[in-house]
Amino acid sequence: MKSEPDEVSIDDALAAHGSTVAWFGVRNYQARNFMRDAMRVGDGVLFYHSSCDEPGIAGIAEVASTPYPDDTQFDSKSAYYDPKATRENPRWVLVDVRATQKTRLMTLPELRSIPELADMQILRKGNRLSITPVTPAEWRCIMRHINK
Repeated sequence: MKSEPDEVSIDDALAAHGSTVAWFGVRNYQARNFMRDAMRVGDGVLFYHSSCDEPGIAGIAEVASTPYPDDTQFDSKSAYYDPKATRENPRWVLVDVRATQKTRLMTLPELRSIPELADMQILRKGNRLSITPVTPAEWRCIMRHINK
């Protein structure tokens, strides 16, 4: 799950009450569907800092809630407002994410240098999704490398 550190960083998440933050503002249908349909409470999350000087995995977290409507879609003053969304028919959901550990920064070039991660969705050319699935094999590989 990608977050811009000036919006929510791994440090912010760890400092939040219960180390839990709402993953609001997802406005891509494919990313929303990953969150809505595939994530389960307790699933591991790679907390990825994006749109910063050094993008990369900055921490580990876990899914802490089932999906529920993202209230920012209803707030006309929010950058994430969606005039087509209604409380009766919300278009956007979020999950709560609990940060569990800050890690060393595992940069994008480092991720790209690991042959076992060559097919990882986030590393594909043109990928701009903020949420992408990680296979169990990719997770194990990253855990081996991030804890070096």
